[in-house]
Amino acid sequence: MVARRGSSSMGCLFPIFIAALVIYLGKDFVQAYVHNYQYGDAMREEVRFSSTGTDEKIMTRFRALADSLDLPPAAGFIRISHTGEGTVIWSEYDVTIGLPFKHERTLHFHPSSEKSF
Repeated sequence: MVARRGSSSMGCLFPIFIAALVIYLGKDFVQAYVHNYQYGDAMREEVRFSSTGTDEKIMTRFRALADSLDLPPAAGFIRISHTGEGTVIWSEYDVTIGLPFKHERTLHFHPSSEKSF
């Protein structure tokens, strides 16, 4: 039987440090994708359930939603198209995420929804 001293080795700290670094750097990316999903989901809901709202009311509602999700101002400029085949709502915006050492990554989002008659 081998006696154990109760001390730990440093081998466990490196993977924990790497995992913490990945979580720290990835949180902004995850937040950007979650907010894009929420914005697109609101568009799908609007197209599916609202047929009586005017375009101005819809645009105002989406500007407020974009502001509450901390999306860039460009996200609030939605486009609405009514055709003989249905209604389409869409928007385009970019989110810039700061990375260490003054690097940046720009993500382009294009949430949209379409309802065909």
